[in-house]
Amino acid sequence: MDVAELTHLIENHGKDVYGFCCKLTRDKHQADDLYQETFLKAIELCHKIDRNKNPKSFLIAIAANMWKNQNRKFGWRHRIAKIVEFKDDFDNESYMIDTTTPELVVISNEVYTMIDRASASLNDKLRIPLYMYYNTGLSIEDIASALKIPKGTVKSRLYKARKLIKEYMEVNGYEEL
Repeated sequence: MDVAELTHLIENHGKDVYGFCCKLTRDKHQADDLYQETFLKAIELCHKIDRNKNPKSFLIAIAANMWKNQNRKFGWRHRIAKIVEFKDDFDNESYMIDTTTPELVVISNEVYTMIDRASASLNDKLRIPLYMYYNTGLSIEDIASALKIPKGTVKSRLYKARKLIKEYMEVNGYEEL
């Protein structure tokens, strides 16, 4: 694969990869960095990208592995020297969902925000396959191959993540519409 083909991949899958990075990091600046590092790594590994297999899952796997490595490094540094966190004005944006009435819009935004908080509270082991499945639309086989785990493990992690999100929502007063 040459650089022109990689540019084509960025055009086709860049939006999904960026969305995945935003979900993982929950911070625009970190998402920008992770996105950029993902494609820098993809340029290094462009000889391994097979256009006939799912290149999107390859790119998502690079982003997920880079995120895990960053967290591991951050955890190591944090054990050595505590870092005082800077609180930015970052707030979870409520996304407007096209519904028919203003009341349904408000309810949909609250449900979305609650699900977003619940999924953010999960550990990476459950959160990464969840975002890969629901946000980027990868199949279970693609997730298994990207994370190098069996398909049954992916299914199990998705089940556990959904169960924990459901419990979180029940504890916080969510009732089905």
